[in-house]
Amino acid sequence: MESLKKKISSVQEDFIKKITESSTIQEVEKVRVEFVGRSGKVSEFFSQLKKLSQDEKRVIAPLLNSLKETIELESKKAKEFLIVKREESARLKKKNFDVSAYKTGLLKGHVHPYSQIVERIENIFLSMGYDILDGPFVENDFYNFTSLNIPQDHPARDMYDTFWLNKKNLLLRTHTSTMQVKTMEQQKPPIAAVVPGYTFRHEAVDASHDTMFMQCEGFLIDKNVTLSHLFATAQEFLKALFEKSDLDIRVRPGFFPFVEPGVEIDMRCPFCEKGCSVCKKTTWIEIFPGGLIHPNVIKAGGLDPEEYSGFAFGFGLTRLAMIKYEIDDIRLLLGGKFKFLEQF
Repeated sequence: MESLKKKISSVQEDFIKKITESSTIQEVEKVRVEFVGRSGKVSEFFSQLKKLSQDEKRVIAPLLNSLKETIELESKKAKEFLIVKREESARLKKKNFDVSAYKTGLLKGHVHPYSQIVERIENIFLSMGYDILDGPFVENDFYNFTSLNIPQDHPARDMYDTFWLNKKNLLLRTHTSTMQVKTMEQQKPPIAAVVPGYTFRHEAVDASHDTMFMQCEGFLIDKNVTLSHLFATAQEFLKALFEKSDLDIRVRPGFFPFVEPGVEIDMRCPFCEKGCSVCKKTTWIEIFPGGLIHPNVIKAGGLDPEEYSGFAFGFGLTRLAMIKYEIDDIRLLLGGKFKFLEQF
């Protein structure tokens, strides 16, 4: 652990040296991405957290969060300093400035709300020791249905309005749960991963439904995993996402073929205390289903359910974005309207 602490300290010193030497905003951004980008040095440290013991994680995780905040803050300061410096230089050159000249305003770019919430969710789970996985949009029947305890004649298939392709047994994935069994086949427990990405269903488009939307699957597989691990993970994730340290959750029984037992998790409305339009005056918001991974799914992944257990949960990432940013029409997210996007 001391070796890892030294490496973190060394990375911080390396960052300070490079950011100090940066002379343009582009160079500052390049340095920032080098350290805190998706494949940056800090992200590599986060990916190593899963290998540490719980006691080591309690020491190392805050150091990494502090390092990331320092890098973001110093990068912002460096950019602001260079902007001021550039403006001062421009003022010195205004001796022959033509005040009659006119230049129309330039359009400013904005980070899409999908990009914002995906990055936020990934960072939260990285700090908790989870891997971020990706998977193909085109899947086969086995990984999308059968391996998840949904055989050909199971009534649960009726819940999915599936886009089937002309090639036999191929479809556009209806959820990102397809990566559960694939990951078990390729990796030995302990496994902790989340899979954000687009999914596809043949549904009528309205304010709350679309044929393409984002979903996020999360799962943890190890020995002696219980529902309490799921509830604690869900609550800590929601607290971080909505930035509410006192956010409550409640649990209701639910049925899903890929978990046993299954539960529905609700969260206390983060926007009100007595009821509002977001929670439909109930003070509670339905968030996501989950439960302990069904033994048949563990078997499909090539593991022994007598030795290993795990929990899984899945949530509509699109729906969370709509709740967090108070968006009332799903069609706005992919509509490309400037007035909407300029808010972000």
